[in-house]
Amino acid sequence: MSRLSLRVRLVLGVFVLAAIGLVTADVTTYGSLRSFLVHRVDSTLEAGHPQVEQNAFPRPGGQFGPSGRQGPPAQGIDWYQVRTTGGRVLQGGFLVGGGSPPKLPAKLSLPAAATEPNGERATYFTVSARSGSSLRYRVRASIDPGSPGVVLVVAESLKDVDGTLHRLFLIELLATSGVLAALAALGFWVVHLGLRPLREIEATAGAIAAGDLSRRVERAEPRTEVGRLGLSLNSMLTQIETAFRAREASERKLRRFVADASHELRTPLAAVRAYAELFDRGAATRPDDLARSMSGIDRESQRMSLLVEDLLLLARLDEGRPLEKHRVELQQVVSDAVDTAQVVDPERPIKLELEPATVSGDRDRLRQIVDNLLANVRAHTPPASPVRVSLHRTDGHAVIAISDTGPGLTEEQLAHVFERFYRADASRTRASGGVGLGLSIVAAVAHAHGGDVSAESTPGEGATFRIELPLADGEA
Repeated sequence: MSRLSLRVRLVLGVFVLAAIGLVTADVTTYGSLRSFLVHRVDSTLEAGHPQVEQNAFPRPGGQFGPSGRQGPPAQGIDWYQVRTTGGRVLQGGFLVGGGSPPKLPAKLSLPAAATEPNGERATYFTVSARSGSSLRYRVRASIDPGSPGVVLVVAESLKDVDGTLHRLFLIELLATSGVLAALAALGFWVVHLGLRPLREIEATAGAIAAGDLSRRVERAEPRTEVGRLGLSLNSMLTQIETAFRAREASERKLRRFVADASHELRTPLAAVRAYAELFDRGAATRPDDLARSMSGIDRESQRMSLLVEDLLLLARLDEGRPLEKHRVELQQVVSDAVDTAQVVDPERPIKLELEPATVSGDRDRLRQIVDNLLANVRAHTPPASPVRVSLHRTDGHAVIAISDTGPGLTEEQLAHVFERFYRADASRTRASGGVGLGLSIVAAVAHAHGGDVSAESTPGEGATFRIELPLADGEA
């Protein structure tokens, strides 16, 4: 059975159960009709045997013997016989027609006590004809209390009964066979329709195994078990596809990250190596060249240190390492960052709007992301263009907004502005424009604090960067 397909096993199971039910019904019907017809024959023998007894045993003057006076023939009785209890036949023969008489045993076994209301001892049994044909007789043998040594045997042919039962058997055989054949065909059709979603699931699984992750089970409905299976499979496939795409995106980002980091580190390393070669070529004996070499090595080392620190910070945030959690007065952090920016760039007007807001997080990292946004403004806008910095509370969040009046960003640049090593102005040199990690650090730190970042811009009209951070408990 385990080697058969599910469709064959389902149809075979239904077929076997239906066959058992139909055969049981046929056998019950056949047995009930047979019992009814035989009982009716027994009733005929019971009703007709007194007439046979009257004709065979007139007993004139109390003496046993046949009489020349014959009454009307007994209805339904074909054959009779009178015999002694020892088995000697006294008389008998066919009352209607002729043919092969019943084949009686040499000695009849009768009950010891009376079985009839009139005190007779009677028994009923079925025998075949003497000729050995298929003809059978229903026989009644009885002993009258008035003639204890004589047995009256009457018999009726079961030809009509057997014919009726034979026709019933043929009808049941044909009907059962037809019903089972129709049931098998209908079962195959119904199971074929019912298992169609499974075949679609099989085809979908094969397509997915071949690499087509976008395939889904069609016509999956929640009304059936197989339909619900299809819906669950579609949901699982969506999650698998999403995870697979996310993994591919992560791998692409990782490859790009490694390539960009290697590329960014290559430049300061090459500069350090060049200054070292300059020292080896005699710069140690020339004060100007020596100072130039040492200054260049120090400058490039600091640049590599900053890059490595940024990379390590991003790596820690990617791993989900928890940051320090303290109550931070965010308005003080923003105010300190603006003061520092004004010292670094005194010619740039900065408008500051602060609203008290307390968050839970790492003060140094929060200061770092504000500094990064202000540094981004200095790097991308003219020196004297004004900047607006605001902090306000809304919907349980503290929102830091930094707006400039620079050249702005295009839609394509806005879509990638928070990616690592992305620089909107590809023409800027690494010496003046950084490596493109500032805004990615802003996004990573904000997400690590349970917040979010966003940017909006109109080309030629400046850009606005927003940081949303959840307020500390009790501050919302």
